[in-house]
Amino acid sequence: QVQLVESGGGLVQAGGSLRLSCGASGRTFSSYAMAWFRQAPGKEREFVSAITSSGGVTSNADSVKGRFTISRDNAKNTVYLQMNSLKPEDTAVYYCAARPYTGTTTTASAYSYWGQGTQVTVSS
Repeated sequence: QVQLVESGGGLVQAGGSLRLSCGASGRTFSSYAMAWFRQAPGKEREFVSAITSSGGVTSNADSVKGRFTISRDNAKNTVYLQMNSLKPEDTAVYYCAARPYTGTTTTASAYSYWGQGTQVTVSS
């Protein structure tokens, strides 16, 4: 079992930055691939970024490439999402997710554990 808790969301103006954090319980965090998804009102949950269990490989949705960076600190059981050059269309609830494999996927159903989400609102 892994419990995930996100933090760092908030209200920011367009062009600004936020850093999301996701803390995980358990002693096997380094065995889990991690990802961030987001869901805007009236829309389906969509993939944002993912990172392999070792942190060696990352992937990003086209919509956030060059603006968002995912990273992890396995010693702190934490994964981060640095979000720069934010746009109003980035407004959503952001969710952290974990899967007990080394590799990542962009498919939400492949992730076994989810956090409660943190709201990110970007004003124009």
